[in-house]
Amino acid sequence: MDIDKFGRVNVSEQEAFDSLYSGKISSFHNLFLCEQSVNRFNHSLDYNKDKIHKLKVLLDMEEEIEFFDQKNQGQWFMPKNYFPNLIDHLYSLAKSSKEKDRIDLELQLFIQHGMFDLLFYLKYLVDTMRENNIVWGVGRGSSVASFVLYLLGVHKIHSLDYELDIKEFLKEK
Repeated sequence: MDIDKFGRVNVSEQEAFDSLYSGKISSFHNLFLCEQSVNRFNHSLDYNKDKIHKLKVLLDMEEEIEFFDQKNQGQWFMPKNYFPNLIDHLYSLAKSSKEKDRIDLELQLFIQHGMFDLLFYLKYLVDTMRENNIVWGVGRGSSVASFVLYLLGVHKIHSLDYELDIKEFLKEK
């Protein structure tokens, strides 16, 4: 039995069944079994009258996270047409051609990385936090390299003043 980098308990099929039937665990919700073991377990339930739920086969954790993100990013709650002029708003906040050039670059990178729609959600989140007097930090990690996130109010670090490279935030994998 071991624990992987995602906190999942990896056990053999026999360890899982022994633990379940001995009462040491009440479910498999925090165990990770290979696909073959999951399929064998689910097949055995077809012949068993126990009230045990079938198990779901998970993808590789990296794939699982990416799948979850793709499936759910478009389903976040946000009023329809909340701030339709986000791009115009960002450019209206720019005080120089250098800032406008940086906005151009960052918007292209956000689009290239499939993260453009997230900017609308971030604007909504920041506005909602302000309306409800919720305090958040001045900035954290590589996100402070983004001038667009600064303009949206996600953080308080003016990345151009500190010559922070946007590539520190939107790194290629």
